[in-house]
Amino acid sequence: MSDYDEAFAIWQSTDWMGLDLDGPDSRAGVRSYLRRNPGMSFMASDGRSLVGAVLCGHDGRRGYLHHLAVLPAFRSKGIGRKPVASCLRALAANGTGRCNISILPGNAAGTRFWKAMGWNQFPGLTLMYMQTSGR
Repeated sequence: MSDYDEAFAIWQSTDWMGLDLDGPDSRAGVRSYLRRNPGMSFMASDGRSLVGAVLCGHDGRRGYLHHLAVLPAFRSKGIGRKPVASCLRALAANGTGRCNISILPGNAAGTRFWKAMGWNQFPGLTLMYMQTSGR
């Protein structure tokens, strides 16, 4: 949580992020997520400040990555791959054999990034949600 403000600033400056400021992406929401998934989310630094961040967790069956973002000046240098690899290792060590991500429609750069890393698009999947009273 000590890096929340820097990570949040990176997320806010990233196109196609789809933040939910009143719920899961609020300070309280991220704190809760990190407590449920200790040691699974990672940051990237240039030695002075954060330049990238990703949230990672699981539900006991599948892993999930949320909000991978790298500051524009640091993109295309392999920086985003490192925290993703750390997330996948953490999930594997926890016995989670599959990880899912969500990409907003129209996010061509994000789709290219994930496909270049070997991720597969799930054909015919429509992601739906409903807001609960929990947050």
